[in-house]
Amino acid sequence: KDQKAVSLILCFSLWFFSGDREAIKRIAYEFVEDKAKEGVIYVEVRYSPHFLANTEVDPIPWNQKEGDVSPDEVVHLVNEGLSEGERAFNIKARSILCCMRHMPSWSMDVVKLCKKYRKEGVVAIDLAGDESLNCEAYPDHKNAYEEAVLCEIHRTVHAGEVGPASVVKEAVDVLKAERVGHGYNTLEDQDLYKRLLAQDMHFEVCPISSKLTGACDPDFTKHPVITFRKDKANYSLNTDDPLIFNSNLHLDYNTAHKYMGFTEEEFKRLNIKSAESCFLPEKEKKELLQRLYEAYGMIQSTAF
Repeated sequence: KDQKAVSLILCFSLWFFSGDREAIKRIAYEFVEDKAKEGVIYVEVRYSPHFLANTEVDPIPWNQKEGDVSPDEVVHLVNEGLSEGERAFNIKARSILCCMRHMPSWSMDVVKLCKKYRKEGVVAIDLAGDESLNCEAYPDHKNAYEEAVLCEIHRTVHAGEVGPASVVKEAVDVLKAERVGHGYNTLEDQDLYKRLLAQDMHFEVCPISSKLTGACDPDFTKHPVITFRKDKANYSLNTDDPLIFNSNLHLDYNTAHKYMGFTEEEFKRLNIKSAESCFLPEKEKKELLQRLYEAYGMIQSTAF
């Protein structure tokens, strides 16, 4: 009941908030409230600032008329909402800005926003969308990630959810991803999988989402995360698009317990690995880990 969790949540902006300043800020605030109710003490939420804008973005998404909310202002509003939620609900919330594979022209804008707001709540860059659109054909994504590396901006990439293991390899070797969003199909390439295990690569796993999107076998007893668990991989359990899928972190955890053999000790282990792999500065990361050790009644020197 009182277990503390770390969520590196994979969720995105919704079109019906686009261009609405009040709604953008409010949904960010209410998101933090929802996570607090789920027992989360630290969360990283991701979204595409361009999908919520209606000016200074080409093309303007969702067939909107041009307005006056830019991607830059979207990030500012989300930061405000998350910050107010932090103070109100006593948890920590940070954000990750998404590049979209089908819109390579946005990617350099995204990395610029990551640089501008890195001290105001933005902790990383992400790449999401159709995994068949690789970086060889769309070099703007590679250029943005090269800039992120140069500027020491943290990096995660959606890869291996529905695409083959080669997409994961590209994410790690070309884009220099520090974490992999989903990554289920990494198991198709055992050499790659063993290499990433040895590197302690972090996989952001979303059980409920993977069933609803058709990314994995609908039989949860055959889910790739069971292999991750058995191999003591570095991964987290997260909720993907909670409003769209009508899900929450409790449902993902309950599913892992009921169908995948997860124990309380494994939940503790994966939450510690999540905290170790989060994109907070080192001082804040150590403080987060200490909160978990205390909540779990563990001594740091003997932790997993």
